[in-house]
Amino acid sequence: MEKDGYAVTTDPESPPPPPNYANDRKGSVLGEAADLYGSVQTAEHYGYVERGLKSRHIQFIALGGTIGTGLFLGIGGALANYGPLSILLGYTLTGFAIFAMMQCLGEMATWLPLPGAIPQMCARYVDPAMGFAVGWNNWYSSALTLCAEISAAATVIGFWNDDINPSAWITIVIVLIICLNIFAVSIYGEAEFCFAAVKLVTVLGLLILSLVLMLGGGPNHDRLGFRYWKHPYTSMVALPFGTNPNTGRFLSMFSTLANAAFAYGGVEMVAVAAGEAENPRKNIPKAVRRVFWRILFFYVLGSLAIGVTVPYTAPSLTSDGPGARSSPWVIAMVNAGIPALPSIINAVILTSASSSANAFLYTGSRYLFALAQNGQAPALFLKCSKTGVPWLSVAFTASFSLLTYMSASAGSSTVFGWFQTLTTISSLFTWVSVCVAYIRFQKALAAQNVDRNSLVFKSPYQPYTAYFALIFFSIIILFNGWEVFTTTDGVKNWDTQDFVTAYVGIPIYFGFYLFWKIFKRTKAVKPSEADIWTGKAAVDAEVWEERVPHNLLERVWFWIA
Repeated sequence: MEKDGYAVTTDPESPPPPPNYANDRKGSVLGEAADLYGSVQTAEHYGYVERGLKSRHIQFIALGGTIGTGLFLGIGGALANYGPLSILLGYTLTGFAIFAMMQCLGEMATWLPLPGAIPQMCARYVDPAMGFAVGWNNWYSSALTLCAEISAAATVIGFWNDDINPSAWITIVIVLIICLNIFAVSIYGEAEFCFAAVKLVTVLGLLILSLVLMLGGGPNHDRLGFRYWKHPYTSMVALPFGTNPNTGRFLSMFSTLANAAFAYGGVEMVAVAAGEAENPRKNIPKAVRRVFWRILFFYVLGSLAIGVTVPYTAPSLTSDGPGARSSPWVIAMVNAGIPALPSIINAVILTSASSSANAFLYTGSRYLFALAQNGQAPALFLKCSKTGVPWLSVAFTASFSLLTYMSASAGSSTVFGWFQTLTTISSLFTWVSVCVAYIRFQKALAAQNVDRNSLVFKSPYQPYTAYFALIFFSIIILFNGWEVFTTTDGVKNWDTQDFVTAYVGIPIYFGFYLFWKIFKRTKAVKPSEADIWTGKAAVDAEVWEERVPHNLLERVWFWIA
């Protein structure tokens, strides 16, 4: 038979059909809140989030929401250390794994679009302890990435004026992003729509300009071609490891994977926003499918573009000067003799850093909200304003942005490097958790007799893509700090700070997991008992107006957004 539009087979061993709240609801939003919180009384007491993110908001968040300093600034250090071919291969391979993970996440988020999403999926399908671990892991990662992006913004502003204390710029950025997040989710959506549009146009323009410079169309008419991949340079820097240069080249490529993971960090944000998206059954699959084009055009072609326009031996790539002078995009413009563009690129990087900070404040607050829904954070974080914003979750997450003031004393570039390393492993654990949750989700569907062919969004080649991404991310977690265990010319490369920053994320994640496992004595969820239904009926009962284009312009716009 069919239940809520999904094929369900009934037999004596099957679990009871999911509760249907559609005919017993105090308005659609309150009914949905009741599904999520467990009772109408709880929803009435704390308030509830609203589906205020329109289709164009979701699509642009998916395409450009978290394109930030990783692509504009962080990639420069990878180019200097590992060479142009290494970063191209590293970003491409990581992109494949990211796309595989997003397919898993998209299927789960389309089936049940919940605020925060990932902690709830892990708690429902795997183990409440994993929900606790990934939720708090994601929250602190978002809080630290928020600091990293604000720190990067302070770094970029120094391009124009390095005399003013960065504390002033940090304060301005913090106040801006709090205002964009605290009033209504639609305001956040509009801000991200505008920010993402600027980033998309800029990156496309940079890719075209890189092609022009490559072919000799710049002011100096110097045809670059693939000059920087050849003599006197090399496309892959062979890191010192033994006597075989091929081993060194492989390790060079492998070392770019962690850098790429930072650049891709936050790609899962579209699923976090699923609980506040209009028509999620249509908009979430559409956004997930477009992640492929985001990976291809912005990260793969972007890494290729800087590899052909900037020599990896350029001293500016590793300089610690003011502003974004170490950005490979800025270096390419300066080398080409284009005087105005460096300031424009710096302005865009500043916009990108502010946009990413805005996005990670939103994400962190929703992770905290999801934890409170799971009963794994104080219930006061469920408190929502009349406009549907969990304002206490926003305020608590924003308070950690004050850590960015360390930039005033330690140097914003240095602090940015600290935060980048700390948050990369956290993102990898998030993606590993998504893959594990999906594998269990698929088994739950089979155990509860739900036909996957009836799903609104069915990800291809499963569960093989989930296992591929799971293994790929796990390898990076385990071996990302390999250099500290090697020796060069008989001298050990051990560095305690590098070791701690490379591996501190592992005990943090498993510390969260074991704490909740022991404290609550949780058990792994059996597929036949996994909660794949609560909250679903309310979403199924929603009726969304179908957008019908009336002319060619509207047809194009509806395809884009």
